[in-house]
Amino acid sequence: MSVAFTKEESSETAAETMLPDRPISVHPNLVTEAGLQALELQLQQARAAYDATAGIDDVNEKRRQAAGPLRDTRYFAARMQTAQLVPAPTSIDTVAFGSTVTFGRNDGRVQTYRIVGEDEADPKAGSISYVSPVARSLMGKAVGDVVGAGDQELEIIAIA
Repeated sequence: MSVAFTKEESSETAAETMLPDRPISVHPNLVTEAGLQALELQLQQARAAYDATAGIDDVNEKRRQAAGPLRDTRYFAARMQTAQLVPAPTSIDTVAFGSTVTFGRNDGRVQTYRIVGEDEADPKAGSISYVSPVARSLMGKAVGDVVGAGDQELEIIAIA
């Protein structure tokens, strides 16, 4: 009876720990130098977290602990394979991938963001993805240009 219980628990645990893959964007995987380094670090950390589960004796607990790191390893390995390194912009005449742009909104707010790849984007830390609506409306524009972003108008103040 305990053997049957163990097998049932193992199959349930196996089903619980088969996490779906993280979604991969359909957009080109453009990265800055810092973004590429961050992907490499995240892949190393995911592999280390997975390797750390090797010492767990309980099969069910090992599956639970390994599920996340295994999924992350697959994701970051795929992102590393498709990464397209984009050199830093050589000009500050127009907004480009890797540019830091400061713009004013028609509600009076002034914001500064660096335009980066999807995995590197962190608006709270001052970076947005190149596929975001704001970044797409700013790309190719110059200081003084006014662009629409939703119901807002953005005026480019500076490009670095």
